[in-house]
Amino acid sequence: MSDTTSRLSGWADLANPTRFVGLADRLVPWLAAAAVLLLAAGLYMSFTAPEDFQQGITVRIMYIHVPFAWLAMMCYSLMAVSALGTLVWRHPLADVALKSAAPIGATFTALALITGSIWGKPMWGTWWVWDERLPSVFVLFLMYLGIIALTRALDDVSRAAWAAAIITLVGFINIPIIKFSVDWWNTLHQPASVFRMGGSTIDASMLRPLLVMALGFTVLFFALHLMAMRTEIFRRRVIAMRRVAARQAERAPPSPLVGEGAAEGDG
Repeated sequence: MSDTTSRLSGWADLANPTRFVGLADRLVPWLAAAAVLLLAAGLYMSFTAPEDFQQGITVRIMYIHVPFAWLAMMCYSLMAVSALGTLVWRHPLADVALKSAAPIGATFTALALITGSIWGKPMWGTWWVWDERLPSVFVLFLMYLGIIALTRALDDVSRAAWAAAIITLVGFINIPIIKFSVDWWNTLHQPASVFRMGGSTIDASMLRPLLVMALGFTVLFFALHLMAMRTEIFRRRVIAMRRVAARQAERAPPSPLVGEGAAEGDG
């Protein structure tokens, strides 16, 4: 019983914006430092890793493109969980997490598209191909932009949170399409080579820097997400205080000095 109570208490602590901000203040510096160290180590390992016998030096784009693509899908998956938190569990910070993650996810998706085009040019001879994966990733990017526009267009926080949550859950169907498109259809992209049933098909000398880079960008994402959530909480507090001040100003009676001054002016 005490364990259950402590878990519920910890959940309630995270639901408290003030306590969450305090937790974010403590975690962000450590996450940022860890991200810098991991990315520095990953970049060094990426540039010292051997070249691919077919792709040559262009294979080094993989060490940033693949993590960007992973994070584009992971970020949207986190937003889908946050959407459930809004619609089902009514968690006070769920919509904050969703809204704060959308710009970060859009950035990672754009970087995945850009680096993929750069990688595809020497491999496929073109910047863009209309196979199943590329359009589905582009649709993911448009979903991010649509959610960002929606949350900024609606002034009512509750309405914006519910609308964004519903759209996010509807758009989540695109995530398995992106993930398994290379297995379901005959595409130019190679099938899954890192996380697969028979084990990774990538040589260990290339797999290690790829995983370090992916971990570094993942830690960076969580640092940026906590910072964005903290900023959104502060923004909502400022808006709430301005509204309270505006209501108080409307209810306050006119100053007698103003009335006396006007009367003297008339005289």
